[in-house]
Amino acid sequence: MPLFAVINTRGPAYRHGTPMEQQEAWRPHADFMNALVDDGFVLLGGPLEEPDVLLIIRAETADEIRACLAPDPWHQMGLLTIKRISPWTLRLGTLP
Repeated sequence: MPLFAVINTRGPAYRHGTPMEQQEAWRPHADFMNALVDDGFVLLGGPLEEPDVLLIIRAETADEIRACLAPDPWHQMGLLTIKRISPWTLRLGTLP
């Protein structure tokens, strides 16, 4: 299945200067993302330089990614928005 690099950016509801873990609905967001990892959809993820976040996702299409991330509480609340979805080819190392 194809790989994608997804860059999310902090949305208008994100309180800059406040740690992620102290943002509104942190626990529901973390639980949602952990479930995507458990399902094998999200392979890697973490913050980049403020305000962006990188996800490496295994999916068939960009539309599938948008649909799977749409129920995330942070996407629904405007704390995160998708900035870019790019096909990605792994050249070094391996993923599960």
